[in-house]
Amino acid sequence: MYICDMYSKELTKGTLQPIILKLINEKGRMYGYEITQEVKTMTSGKIDISEGALYPILHKLEAKKVLETEKVFIGKRVRKYYKVTKEGKKMVETVTEEINDFIETLNLIFNPKPI
Repeated sequence: MYICDMYSKELTKGTLQPIILKLINEKGRMYGYEITQEVKTMTSGKIDISEGALYPILHKLEAKKVLETEKVFIGKRVRKYYKVTKEGKKMVETVTEEINDFIETLNLIFNPKPI
């Protein structure tokens, strides 16, 4: 049995955007560090999103009007929360369907049913 501490960047790269969108949509709003920690916790450390991977995705989704931001002042610091827009909710549905279909397709290849 193969046991993986963490998945490779090559394997997770295409799934980060759907993961981030789905998570923010379910939680209502989240800030960057919270997103990374929630993904790490949910996956028992198998998916670890670096800040270098996270923030370009968040900025891209914000530019596409899929996410909107809210700045909250905490003492002298500013925390930027991300929330899925109405348009973003449609995208969450689409990417969720697409990733679930992709998983089913991968199962056809990696877990074929005996004939």
